[in-house]
Amino acid sequence: MALKEFAFKVLKKDKYARCGLVETHRGNIQTPAFMPVGTQATVKACTIDDIKKTNSEIILSNTYHLMIRPGVERIQNAGGLHKFMNCDLPILTDSGGFQVMSLSKLNKIDKKKGAIFNSHVDGKKFYLSPEESIRIQLGLNSDIVMIMDECPKKTTDYEIIKNSMKLSLHWAERSKKAFGIIPHKALFGIVQGGLFKDLRLQSLEGLIKINFDGYALGGLAVGETQDEMFKVLDNIKEFLPDKKPRYLMGVGTPSDIIGSVKRGIDMFDCVLPTRSGRTGLAFTWDGRLNIKNNIYKNDNSPLDPNCKNLNLNKYSKNYLNHLFNTNEILASMLLTLHNINFYQDLMAAIRKNIKEGTFDQFHDKYIDKL
Repeated sequence: MALKEFAFKVLKKDKYARCGLVETHRGNIQTPAFMPVGTQATVKACTIDDIKKTNSEIILSNTYHLMIRPGVERIQNAGGLHKFMNCDLPILTDSGGFQVMSLSKLNKIDKKKGAIFNSHVDGKKFYLSPEESIRIQLGLNSDIVMIMDECPKKTTDYEIIKNSMKLSLHWAERSKKAFGIIPHKALFGIVQGGLFKDLRLQSLEGLIKINFDGYALGGLAVGETQDEMFKVLDNIKEFLPDKKPRYLMGVGTPSDIIGSVKRGIDMFDCVLPTRSGRTGLAFTWDGRLNIKNNIYKNDNSPLDPNCKNLNLNKYSKNYLNHLFNTNEILASMLLTLHNINFYQDLMAAIRKNIKEGTFDQFHDKYIDKL
């Protein structure tokens, strides 16, 4: 029996903000969607069952890290990434290009071979070409595969960004050829070009000619301001294919997400809710709070009275403050789960307001609060 083909449809628009549905053979994903990050085949401090209870419908995992540990062959032998980590949700894997830039102390970019770099774990040399990145992701059996791109560090040097963008387009062609045609899986292209409008549009034009199942924006969340990021989105929003999902990689804060949805973005991922949860920072509808602060000693109110899911409100700020200040593992578990749940509540509220035609009011209420 043939597996259900990957598909996307827009259900409702409120100006540029879109409410849609990504259809996969593992289940549907309501958009705008937030993907919790399961870097090394786990969303840190959470079980997959708990992740599902937050109404998460897709997670992201990381090609670079899984290539280094435990290795794609080991995961293949276990039946693929879904079986390996006991996850029946759709999984998107990134290409590894960002980590080559951000983690490796020694890397070299070769147009033909790809990225040549030393592992941040043991210094072992690796070669990650577009073909190898696709081979690994298909070996992991991910549902949405990302092309191999070069993600340069933030710079205002036009020539550096231009050359990087052109290389990414070359690698995009090779990635598409290596992927072939797999109807039940999707391959997303990645728009590069830094903060330069002409380079972003040139990159997008080239990717559209190659024809991908979705289009991501990369090279952001690398140190630019929120205003700079929004300007990039404003410059490109009218040119993105209307019938394909749009994914802003590595973003971001609740405010980033709200502002990006206003500019037509459908999909997001970020380590912020999980990483913040492990360090005591909680996201709530009244803003952020650091539960480790002394002001929460003897505060027996719940972390967020608006939270209706997972019985998270039965844990007081007083108790959570105690857990963090005594380095108890349960502290990271509870606050991470709270933050992921908040992000999914945020996405549900965004979708509701788009459907009701009130997204602008929602945006104006929360853009500077969250």
